[in-house]
Amino acid sequence: MRVLLVEDDDRLASALTTALTWHGHTVERAALAVDALRLAGGADFVLLDLGLPDMDGMDALRRVRRVSAVPIIVVTARTRERDVLRGLRSGADDYLVKPFRTAELMARMEAVFRRGTRPLPVPPPLVAVGDVRIDLARRRVAVAGRPVPLTRREFDLLALLAREPGVVRGREEILDAIWGDPLLSASRSLDVHVAGLRSKTGRPWLVVTLRGTGYRLGTAP
Repeated sequence: MRVLLVEDDDRLASALTTALTWHGHTVERAALAVDALRLAGGADFVLLDLGLPDMDGMDALRRVRRVSAVPIIVVTARTRERDVLRGLRSGADDYLVKPFRTAELMARMEAVFRRGTRPLPVPPPLVAVGDVRIDLARRRVAVAGRPVPLTRREFDLLALLAREPGVVRGREEILDAIWGDPLLSASRSLDVHVAGLRSKTGRPWLVVTLRGTGYRLGTAP
């Protein structure tokens, strides 16, 4: 397989490249998330470290998963149960904690590959939450049958949350997806747009803030 190894530790990357090559795989290595996002489309398998210098690996994982069903195993030193659950819920097919034996990595890769790639989620054209109707195809929102005019970015924000209602979107992920710059996290742009959505729809529960984590689509009270 063509394996994309996303790892910023040169020593570990070299060792894994040697092992993967010995098992017959072709390896392409990326030390930065920006390169991983560019190369993931041409890979048959991705091994993804989370501690990357330019972007948190969880955000990179979610971005890859939005556009690709390529098998992904997270390979990281993060051992907290919260991180494991976040990784799996964000789209990883498996989660392997460093240090690990090469044989275990190969076995996990084989198991993931046998299960086959997952289909990409197809968002419904219309999302209903209580009396709120979000038409993703026509970019329209109505509350109790009344059209609600939103700005482009307000709708983009709501649509991002509505495509996968149970998924929590990180602050930097949202800023990167909608503003094209995760460094805007220091500004109040996102907060202003969230407040605008709550105010214009008259449904303060529509966007739920999870402090220190991000945002998700709310459920009707």
